[in-house]
Amino acid sequence: MPPAIPAPAEPSRPRFFVGVLAFCGVVVAVMQTLVVPLLPHVPALTGSTPAAASWLVTVTLLTGAVFTPVLGRAGDMYGKRRVLLVSLGVLTAGSVMCAVSSHIGVLIAGRGLQGAALAVIPLGISIMRDELPPAKVLPSVALMSSTLGIGAAIGLPVAALVVEHFDWHTMFWASAVLGVLDIALVLACVPESPLRSRGRFDAVGALGLSAALVAVLLAITQGADWGWTSPPTLALLGAAVVLWPLWGAYELRTRSPLVDLRVSARPAVLLTNVAALLIGFAFYANSLVTAQMVQEPRSTGYGLGASIVVSGLCLLPGGLAMVALSPVSAKISAAYGPKTALAIAAAIMVVGYVVRFFTSHSLPLIIAGATVVASGTAIAYSALPALVMRAVPVGETGAANGLNTLMRSVGQACCSAVVAAVLANVTFRVGGQTAPTLHAYLLVFLIAAGAALAALLATLCLPGPGTPVSGSVGADRAAGAPGRTTAEESA
Repeated sequence: MPPAIPAPAEPSRPRFFVGVLAFCGVVVAVMQTLVVPLLPHVPALTGSTPAAASWLVTVTLLTGAVFTPVLGRAGDMYGKRRVLLVSLGVLTAGSVMCAVSSHIGVLIAGRGLQGAALAVIPLGISIMRDELPPAKVLPSVALMSSTLGIGAAIGLPVAALVVEHFDWHTMFWASAVLGVLDIALVLACVPESPLRSRGRFDAVGALGLSAALVAVLLAITQGADWGWTSPPTLALLGAAVVLWPLWGAYELRTRSPLVDLRVSARPAVLLTNVAALLIGFAFYANSLVTAQMVQEPRSTGYGLGASIVVSGLCLLPGGLAMVALSPVSAKISAAYGPKTALAIAAAIMVVGYVVRFFTSHSLPLIIAGATVVASGTAIAYSALPALVMRAVPVGETGAANGLNTLMRSVGQACCSAVVAAVLANVTFRVGGQTAPTLHAYLLVFLIAAGAALAALLATLCLPGPGTPVSGSVGADRAAGAPGRTTAEESA
């Protein structure tokens, strides 16, 4: 008989190890919504225009989308902990840039660096897969994946409190301090994975993906302001139509692609990424609409005239629910499979939007509906990486989870454009001002419910567990060595 393969040594203090990575994820996710309460005041504070101020959100979306899959692949090849530290260093540098300046150009550049750190979440998931024993992988990955939603829910009320009571630079100084703390904790507690993918980094593929993503996302996020038929928007969309096929053809021919399109085209991976995009859309509608809806003046007939702080606090119960439900999602995935967990999550989100559709005049019921949607999001975000890890080789974990995180970001970008278009066009005059009608908000709820329902259908079409791919979590478990081989060694 061949000698038994020893189980991987469990890292010291695994709870603290997981907690450090989850804390890093929350800090990075908070950066995505940090400036939202500040946006109406940015033109006066910086002497800029509202259009320029909107780039403080747009640029984080663009850099996060570009760098998440690129840094995920770099982590697979050069060391996940090393790239994680680089990402946290970039976040800290961006925070300091924003903290020391009131110039809109410097602020946009700093926010771009903050957005690039979104790769911390898929990198953390990959480290957990490599380093933790089998029993701890699912609950730990569930918590790490949920930080994307937890941070977004916590970031709005915290940022609103800072904007209302302190100098606005304070929140950037605080984020810089948190970035330094993250770096110190990772250095002290997180081990470097010995697993590496062989080959040469696909620089051409990274540039091609970056160009194609920027073309698509810039057209989506700026199309409403520029005009959907304006020359810049049409030029970007035309560039995207040309770039995506060229990039795909190159990736299929290169020996070490940035994104293995053959793996990504498998139904188990493709449908999971489609579901991630739709879940990202449905989740972001909840965050965007709740804060704005409760701030609408009472003269509209439906608004509650709430302050920025109160509107942000409406999302806090949802953030707490996400923390509580991530281990529940892991238990569902362990008992019935991540496909079942994702289907339950999408169904809960549909129910949440039905509740929101019929309870839009009462603050407690608005909070309840928003919390139900957030609860579904928590279970979904926890199940998605489990589905990805079940379907991809170990050596591609970082890149595959980065691509899945990217799809959530694309969904959020599409949601932002759709919500802005609906609220800007379904309006009425009240008190001498133009405001969205109640039907505009209800239409957003219906669209978001439709996205969640489509995610449910995509999930139901996922193939069953079947035979895991070589090097995937399932194959590694069957071999008795969870997550310990590279894709090349599996081959």
